[in-house]
Amino acid sequence: MSDSETTLDAFADDEEGVDHNVLQLVSFEIGTEEYASPILAVQEINRLMPITRVPHSPAAVEGVINLRGRIIPVIDMRKRFGLSPSADEGEARIVVVEVGTDGRVIGFTVDRVHEVLRLDASIVDPTPTAGSAVNADFIRGVGKLDDRLLILLDLERLFTREDFIETQGLAA
Repeated sequence: MSDSETTLDAFADDEEGVDHNVLQLVSFEIGTEEYASPILAVQEINRLMPITRVPHSPAAVEGVINLRGRIIPVIDMRKRFGLSPSADEGEARIVVVEVGTDGRVIGFTVDRVHEVLRLDASIVDPTPTAGSAVNADFIRGVGKLDDRLLILLDLERLFTREDFIETQGLAA
């Protein structure tokens, strides 16, 4: 098994009888790029809602939201990726994900959500070393679709344990 196959395991379904060579993803846009994360990590996708700013929080932390009684930190992905703010928030969403084995729940903002898709692992190339707005450490691979490229994010590395400790005071 190659490194890229091992790295992509988190994107494959864990259910019996499911083709482990097929990745189930949620795709979304941040800036001019299209990204994806494993559908199993996504708890829900919400329209933008009031975000409570928290003083002295890390730069990329937009604040917190109250989601059915749970206080969840929200990361601004444009800030996280070093992009300028969007002028249009019309299709912006908050993607709520569970990250890591310790069940950390984090929300992150995206410019728009595209679709849920199934992608054959054989059309995913290993992480590129240059040419992306995102630090390559956050990328699991790049999927080659008919007319576009899809950057597969590694949520565990994108939202490291250390980042979460910084935002831990924001979540209850």
